[in-house]
Amino acid sequence: MSGSGTGGTATILDQIVERKRVEIARLPEEKISVPFLKELADSRGGIRDFEGALRRPLMGRVSLIAEVKKASPSAGVICPDFDPVRIARRYEAAGASCLSVLTDEQFFQGSLEYLRAIRSAVSLPLLRKDFLIDPRQVAEAIRAGADAILLIVAILDDACLRELHRLATGAGLAALVEVHDEAELQRALGIGATLIGVNNRDLKTFKVDLATTERLSARLVQSGRMRQTFLVGESGVHSRADVARLEAAGVGAILVGESLVKSPDMEAKARELLAG
Repeated sequence: MSGSGTGGTATILDQIVERKRVEIARLPEEKISVPFLKELADSRGGIRDFEGALRRPLMGRVSLIAEVKKASPSAGVICPDFDPVRIARRYEAAGASCLSVLTDEQFFQGSLEYLRAIRSAVSLPLLRKDFLIDPRQVAEAIRAGADAILLIVAILDDACLRELHRLATGAGLAALVEVHDEAELQRALGIGATLIGVNNRDLKTFKVDLATTERLSARLVQSGRMRQTFLVGESGVHSRADVARLEAAGVGAILVGESLVKSPDMEAKARELLAG
């Protein structure tokens, strides 16, 4: 079902996926279908329009998906004074269009409980930021309050990627399909994904390069698929100049975590990124 790892020394990404398999094995068996997921969403009061919110920037020309993030494998704890609800409210006040909430516990010190608490505290659409490889995790996301899920092409084979995308979008969730290179972009386009995130951080080496977004955006233009695609730039966004660079590459939204939660004034930092 997953597609990470090609032999040799296990990367952090491989380790994360292995941990996900352990976690999923503990979940109760459920037959996951689009009608089942729709019923779950209806029972919690419906789904907020994640992609629609991104297409209507509140400030400037690029929308902000602000990330509620305590730690990462590459940087360790990046927000020692971590209060997810307080952070989420600050992001909302600063003009974020949507929020991304880390729910992976072992590697990012996140929690589905953070997602539930934030759902009750803000009115913005919420993305479950995690490593999804099984349909039961989509149901889990909806129960916890997610309006969108992340699908990382690097850890999914084509069949699983297509199925998770079908289930999520069929139920009314947004599916942010994350790619890192040309081959992954082609696979994302192959399943009909239109909401595509380009992660400028290589998940195997954790090196960051904004040129990744520029390169893949150019590929979309060349293929004539740019107009049908809403592009999200992820990772490596620290300044207004970084945002301008991604905007010039055709990005409609940015997903920012580390530079916001590390800032002494998160609201001011968010407004700085969106200015212009």
